[in-house]
Amino acid sequence: MKKFSTKMLCRAGIVAALYAVLTWALGSFSYGTLGFQIRPAEALTMLPFFFVESVPALFVGCFLANLLLGYSIWDMTLGPLASLVAALLTWLTGKLIKNTPAKLIVGGLFPVLVNAFVVPLIFILTGSTTAGYWFNFASLTLTQAVWVYGLGIPLYFAIRSMRNRGVSVFLDNTTGERLEKNSLSEHKN
Repeated sequence: MKKFSTKMLCRAGIVAALYAVLTWALGSFSYGTLGFQIRPAEALTMLPFFFVESVPALFVGCFLANLLLGYSIWDMTLGPLASLVAALLTWLTGKLIKNTPAKLIVGGLFPVLVNAFVVPLIFILTGSTTAGYWFNFASLTLTQAVWVYGLGIPLYFAIRSMRNRGVSVFLDNTTGERLEKNSLSEHKN
């Protein structure tokens, strides 16, 4: 397994902190009423396409957000686990699908659907809803899709542009070379 570099660890910390702070700052709006969540932090679920370290970072960020807002043990376990599974599946999608539109559509489905299946279960376990499971599933599917696709896709293209321009923070190498040069030299060897 590839070891995380200092740059990767720093990036993971920033992703976890961003997720936690963006969710915490919106307080109860992040957790929604009747399943409608205002959670722009879900746009960060597109980061596993670029950075493997964002997979555990999203788990930690979700856990910290739930901890800071004082939610139940169900929120602090099932919520972060759902984020971890979704992030891992998104990362795998990025490895398997190279076509950008297909990758974004398929990879974005995981944070949408995993959360849509798990979060209503948390609502039921905590007794925080009177609406049925399937109503919450439908409303969470809609709101997750808004954040994952509506903000996540522009984020994806912004990061891809930064990587292509050689902005070192967004690159995986330590030399700061553009990714195309590294990819070409790897294929020649």
